[in-house]
Amino acid sequence: MLTKRIIPCLDIKDGRVVKGVNFRSLRDEGSPADLAKKYNEMGADEIVFLDISATEESRETIKSTLEEVAKEVFIPLTVGGGISKLDDVSRLLDLGADKVAINSAAVKHPALIEQISKKYGAQCVVVSIDVKREGENLIVYTHGGKKRTEYSLSSWAKKVIDLGAGELLITSIDNDGMQMGFDTNLYQTLSGLSVPVIASGGAGRNEDFLRVFNETNVTGALAASIFHRDIISIKDLKKYLQENEVNVRYEI
Repeated sequence: MLTKRIIPCLDIKDGRVVKGVNFRSLRDEGSPADLAKKYNEMGADEIVFLDISATEESRETIKSTLEEVAKEVFIPLTVGGGISKLDDVSRLLDLGADKVAINSAAVKHPALIEQISKKYGAQCVVVSIDVKREGENLIVYTHGGKKRTEYSLSSWAKKVIDLGAGELLITSIDNDGMQMGFDTNLYQTLSGLSVPVIASGGAGRNEDFLRVFNETNVTGALAASIFHRDIISIKDLKKYLQENEVNVRYEI
């Protein structure tokens, strides 16, 4: 049985961690390095670092902020934002990233997925997919949820896996920041995929994590505001999950 992962997310804008609701109304949550250190010490399994305005501003990921975060963590670090070519990946790995997450660039240049996978291995490539519900359809969006694509979630997920993605990070834009629970129905539609899937968007209680792990095949669950604001402790969450027979890495 695969160990389930608890993954805090650092959404970075102007060198600070921010968090909003439905990708809007961002508020300051603190220092990236301080939060990364806290999560490393609390027993997080991985950390995701997303420079959320890099693509929109047509620039690279902030080097100094990433270096500060990388010094504080001894667990896998996934970095995304502003990746548009293979050289960007090399730069981020040199700065301390273990994996890279690509979103808008993957839609614009799908061949980039294949290039990264061939050079660094599929385990290095996380394709981040932001999804909105439109009636019965699940539609992929890019550029921080602002730009609609013509891809459905299922068709895009299958395409990126065929191109070499080793993992998918799938965020429900509708549930993002709402703290009303993960969209389990969304993740149930992906039960047949051959790569690990991280669920993102909506966590508010311990029970939300238990439900998404019990009712879907996701191997990781990502959250931000509830960890930043100490609404939930990662250590207490893992204890709760272990007591409810979810296989997690937990140390007393």
